[in-house]
Amino acid sequence: MSTPDAPGTPLERARELLAEFPVVDGHNDLPWALREQVTYDIDARDIAADQSAHLHTDLARLRAGGVGAQFWSVYVRTDLTGDAAVSATLEQIDCVDQLLARYPGELRAALTAADMEAARRDRLIASLKGAEGGHSINNSLATLRALYALGVRYMTLTHNDNIAWADSATDEPGVGGLSEFGRAVVREMNREGMLVDLSHVAATTMRAALDESAAPVIFSHSSARAVCDHPRNIPDDVLERLPGNGGVAMVTFVPKFVLQAAVDWTAAADDNLRAHGFHHLDASPAAMKLHRAFEESNPRPVATVSTVADHLDHMREAAGVEHIGIGGDYDGTAFTPDGLDDVSGYPNLIAELLDRGWSRADLAKLTWRNAVRVLGAAEDVSRDLRARRAPSNATLAQLDGEQRRR
Repeated sequence: MSTPDAPGTPLERARELLAEFPVVDGHNDLPWALREQVTYDIDARDIAADQSAHLHTDLARLRAGGVGAQFWSVYVRTDLTGDAAVSATLEQIDCVDQLLARYPGELRAALTAADMEAARRDRLIASLKGAEGGHSINNSLATLRALYALGVRYMTLTHNDNIAWADSATDEPGVGGLSEFGRAVVREMNREGMLVDLSHVAATTMRAALDESAAPVIFSHSSARAVCDHPRNIPDDVLERLPGNGGVAMVTFVPKFVLQAAVDWTAAADDNLRAHGFHHLDASPAAMKLHRAFEESNPRPVATVSTVADHLDHMREAAGVEHIGIGGDYDGTAFTPDGLDDVSGYPNLIAELLDRGWSRADLAKLTWRNAVRVLGAAEDVSRDLRARRAPSNATLAQLDGEQRRR
């Protein structure tokens, strides 16, 4: 992919397509990276400058990548619970708002599908917010509504750990998908017009949410489980339900979710840490020394643009081209595929798909049209539900019983 462009090459045609139908990316963790690296000091990480030494994301690389809309994740860790989780989420929201105020010539706040289209016409990057994990609302439907009022347009029901009302893909079964309160959360999200995001959740949770949701759902950053058997990925039976729901599954680039060899390597590396008395998430100097020695003896498998394209080929076959999109997870992962090293890499993926025979019309759906459609459809459902139903004030204790409180 490093060969200079020639007229009519797939890479040149990819860039031409992205100039008209730019990428709507479902998930970028820049706000958390700014929190972790510089405590939100956006002078210290001015994304108007080259930040390639520190971040996957800056304004020039967003432009080079053909990004026209970005869901900025307002993620907080799951060890932050209760009011601490809510406060941290508000700080993440404030970080996005600070970026929007600082770079009005590049980024524009978007709350609706119409806002996204207006930003595209004005050649600005439409900026939306997505909360990652239901712990962010502290079991409160009023807090959910407050996040919507602050511009949050999707919420991932869980992150890596279960919450009181929903099961995560990477935790042990808890409530069997969604509890009664979890179903109420989905209904209230529908009423507000907030997209239900099913990345990170258990397959049982995916199915329960599809059963409950009156609006299209999304997977903001997930790939195909039939191609790479990781619990974070989407089973075929769920992909096959998306046409009936109207939702969109947005492929992610994280190597350990897209390349089976990387899944197996990660499991072996984790087992090595545990065998020497460390937790697999231990980042202490001793644990990292052991991990580096393992990696020297067992080189980490490398994903490529082709690896990600294999997922999109399968997802198109299973769900249909109207129900797929892109969610790279930049600045939320330490490793990226070759050719998709940062946010400037999207043209390489589109060029690969052109090489595989994808049409311009299909690629326009993948990059732009599907994501805009799904947000607009959620708005339509919201208008109908708001006309017929008052906000819910149901509580976890009322619907699931006191034993579920935590």
